[in-house]
Amino acid sequence: MISVAEALSAVLKLGSPLDVELVSLAEADGRVLAQDVAATRNQPPFSASAMDGYAVSTTDVFEGDQFTVIGEAAAGHRFDGVVGAGQTVRIFTGAPMPEGAERVVIQEDVTRDGDVVVLQGTLDTGRHVRPAGGDFKTGDVITAPRRLGPSDIALLASMNVARVPVRRRPVVAIIATGDELVSPGETPRDDQIIASNSLGLAAMFRSAGAETRLLPIAKDTPSSLEMALSLAEGADLLVTIGGASVGDHDIVADVAGNLGLERQFYKVAMRPGKPLMAGRIGQMAMIGLPGNPVSSMVCGEVFIKPLLDRFLGLPAGPRMRITLPLAAPLGANSQREHYMRAITEDGAVKSFERQDSSLLTVLACANALIVRPPGDPARDEGDRVQVITL
Repeated sequence: MISVAEALSAVLKLGSPLDVELVSLAEADGRVLAQDVAATRNQPPFSASAMDGYAVSTTDVFEGDQFTVIGEAAAGHRFDGVVGAGQTVRIFTGAPMPEGAERVVIQEDVTRDGDVVVLQGTLDTGRHVRPAGGDFKTGDVITAPRRLGPSDIALLASMNVARVPVRRRPVVAIIATGDELVSPGETPRDDQIIASNSLGLAAMFRSAGAETRLLPIAKDTPSSLEMALSLAEGADLLVTIGGASVGDHDIVADVAGNLGLERQFYKVAMRPGKPLMAGRIGQMAMIGLPGNPVSSMVCGEVFIKPLLDRFLGLPAGPRMRITLPLAAPLGANSQREHYMRAITEDGAVKSFERQDSSLLTVLACANALIVRPPGDPARDEGDRVQVITL
């Protein structure tokens, strides 16, 4: 039985950054930028008005000054003349500043009578001009790797970048195993349960940037499991759920071994999640998760999400942890690293009283995992502990 750190190190060695592909900007949200991208233009491409008002040729303006209106400029409609002394151009937000204009007097600070405007005593000191290239300039770079979000998409569009280089999404094939399982929507016998882990894990993996393939439930027979495993061909990662322990019906290791599994480890000193297995079948990484629902989801958080980061070319390592004070005391921990379902509230964290690895209701209410080191002594309220936020 190895430590969590040793297991994670072995898991990360199963993956490497995937190929790069070009996608349209409309399809790039949530994808991971694989190469630096440079702006192809300045933004704004010209000095532009930041307010509705009147563009004048001087920054020194005073109450009572008068200007003659000689034209108008709006967004997408430049005034082509030159603004001279005593002249002004009616201008709207986003419009190019006319040649000769130095500032914009906002419309609230003037009165207009025909083609003459008079400045009022409420004048402010701002120029109200957005300089050319004030946001970014041609050649400014968005650096990779970077998971692209809505703000990044807007920025890339403004840079006139229509297609971006991203990492291919890792394909994860998921197989739930066990005679006791039926798919959601089916009618189980009184000795069966609904297969929940595969759907929860698929949602987790998709949110982390993967493409998922939910394969048929494998029965507890070598032939059924072999058939399910054959359907995973072409995936980057195969995830099996259940069947990796030491019971008479736990056959995943044997069947996968017959298909060429090179196992890296089996069993991790953690709870929940002890019966974890990892290795490789040909070019495909394989992770065998425990069958208990919470165990599989916790292992997905601790091991598989970092592996997906590695496939996507992102920094890959232990999940980010923060330290928070306990809102209630905790008893001493065992010799296995413990990931306790917990809730953070008002700047503190509190574990749930029930920590059984079958309780999905507790996991659904949790927004954090308290990480207890092996042999961690009893902790008092206010003691600071390590926390992974969910």
